[in-house]
Amino acid sequence: MLLDPPTCRKWRPQLKLHLSRLSEQNNMFTGYGTGYVMVNQMRYERSLIILPDRIIEDWLAQTFEQLAIEHFEYLLSLRPEIVLLGTGTTLRFPHPSLTKTLIASKIGVEVMDTTAACRTYNILTAEGRRVAAALLI
Repeated sequence: MLLDPPTCRKWRPQLKLHLSRLSEQNNMFTGYGTGYVMVNQMRYERSLIILPDRIIEDWLAQTFEQLAIEHFEYLLSLRPEIVLLGTGTTLRFPHPSLTKTLIASKIGVEVMDTTAACRTYNILTAEGRRVAAALLI
């Protein structure tokens, strides 16, 4: 069954696109690929933590296997609303004992591969959320 043109227009979804500019106050991911991420056009090839207002280079957790309670307690000290844990090219979930201090402190924890963490971080930061992206590169 064909609908007449006026009826079709009623159901057409609308999408608005807005040009996004880097904020001087917020760190944003501007690129990523195998073995690196870019924040504000600067390339990083080692694990790091990104917050809207600071970058912590050389996060001591360099591999998924190295993750320990101390790494998550350090994230707790940064006082984010939510932590995005980027586990590299593969999604891997840490043992619940590692994230329990964050959860007990009512800090959200989301685990995803690193590229998804970059994209999610940019969205949450644009919304004005205090998010920490802890990334294993």
